[in-house]
Amino acid sequence: MRILLTGVAGFIGFHLGKALVAQGHEVLAIDSLNDYYNPQLKLDRLAALGEHKNLTFRKVDIADMDALTEAVDDFNPEAIVHLAAQAGVRYSLINPQAYADANVRGQINMLELARRCSNLGHFIYASSSSVYGDRKDGPFRETDRCDAPVSIYAATKKSGELISESYARLYGLNVSGLRFFTVYGAWGRPDMAYWIFANAIENDETVRLFNRGEMRRDFTHVSDVVEGISRMLASPVRKGHEVYNIGCSNPVQLRDFLSVLENTIGKKAQTELLPMQPGDVGDTYADPTKFVETFGYSPSKPIEEGLPEFVSWWRDYPNRSAI
Repeated sequence: MRILLTGVAGFIGFHLGKALVAQGHEVLAIDSLNDYYNPQLKLDRLAALGEHKNLTFRKVDIADMDALTEAVDDFNPEAIVHLAAQAGVRYSLINPQAYADANVRGQINMLELARRCSNLGHFIYASSSSVYGDRKDGPFRETDRCDAPVSIYAATKKSGELISESYARLYGLNVSGLRFFTVYGAWGRPDMAYWIFANAIENDETVRLFNRGEMRRDFTHVSDVVEGISRMLASPVRKGHEVYNIGCSNPVQLRDFLSVLENTIGKKAQTELLPMQPGDVGDTYADPTKFVETFGYSPSKPIEEGLPEFVSWWRDYPNRSAI
């Protein structure tokens, strides 16, 4: 299959790119390599992805329609997996324009591109569990109301879903949005809690626990996400727009998550209990029933397996101190 993959130098995009190449797909992979976090990590991901005869990388900003069209004009994909986005809840309060550019304008540009692809069967894009807002009444279902975002990031992700619904209706596209629930694993983002906690524990620095550590997260290992997307790509083509939760449906208290990380690193954390930060939510809790019934797969890797894998990679990563 000919697959256009955006965000290949990002966390999930890197892992998915490796899998797609291993599966024998022909992949055109794009990324802007922006500096939201140290681009060295993105360059290292690309280097680890390696050179393959069935993978082509092009540096492209999806917010630039002319550059995007030129980069993919000769490819004519059968599927698009659109993972490129401006990530991070807290940064969205500092630089909302970056989120409007990448997550709204970029989503429109990708859908404009999709509707012009004559052989396109499936357009899969990344949404987020953040669209559910700050709630305590989980598990969260795709049919729940999602009209009270608590961050600019969440608002742009919900906007992306609404725009996708319009394009699917107008142009008869097969579009699927994935509401990711706290994806973690090796090669992850340095702004994520598990990386920040690991650095603090290793360096005898204080781990800051917001909401006094009372938050719960439905941690989903990146390998489960990759397997889920792979199954979507292998599924029969249909028309319309659907959104799916992809999460373990097993929320973990942040204190328990930290305990597993402490045991894995072999060192006790020094902690400071702090109030909730603006834009954050107390709980995430996926109901994955719709995804399981449609694609026959449910994420299940526990943090007791996933965190040691991360720590093993993190300890061996040669540029860790510079990220």
